[in-house]
Amino acid sequence: MKWKVYVSDIKEQLTGLVVTDVQGHRLDTDVGYTQWVELTQTVKKNRKIVYFCGNGASASMASHMSADLAKNGRVHTEVLTEPSLVTAISNDISYEAVFSDPLSVRAKAGDMLIAISSSGSSPNVLEAVKEAKKHDLTVITISGMNAGNPLRSSGSLNFYIPANTYGYVESTHSVVLHHWMDRFELITNTEYSQYLKEADEKIKT
Repeated sequence: MKWKVYVSDIKEQLTGLVVTDVQGHRLDTDVGYTQWVELTQTVKKNRKIVYFCGNGASASMASHMSADLAKNGRVHTEVLTEPSLVTAISNDISYEAVFSDPLSVRAKAGDMLIAISSSGSSPNVLEAVKEAKKHDLTVITISGMNAGNPLRSSGSLNFYIPANTYGYVESTHSVVLHHWMDRFELITNTEYSQYLKEADEKIKT
């Protein structure tokens, strides 16, 4: 496949991003992102936690975005893919419980879970969503592949990419997550800049 064809395919799939709410109603993409950013602002304001989970490449994205949100967004984050914990739970309990078990003892109402799965059918990610709902967490899902995948209908907000290969899904999921982070970081940096400006003015007076 030639580069221009690949880029064209990626663009088509990103343009096809579908955002739905908890009732399954389709939202305008920018409206969906605005709601996600506002929900993240609420988590930060209330000093709650944003949890991330995913397998394989999605686990890498979970770690990456957790780090970015903590460093650049100044939000308390936790990634549920820490190797020692994952291997301990999978060995002692089951692999399906590697994300849900930590949530069962850590999650508090008002926290957020960002669940990433290329197929939208990963059992351990679906179990994490079930556990998150028990504790009244806001759940954001990122999925692809089958339009009827179970993860897509599980979140407070659901971001679905209509791609049918892992390479395309993983590439576009990274863009979906970075766009959210960039929008949130812009607000955070603007607020911080305003804070510094007001502090400087107080010193001068």
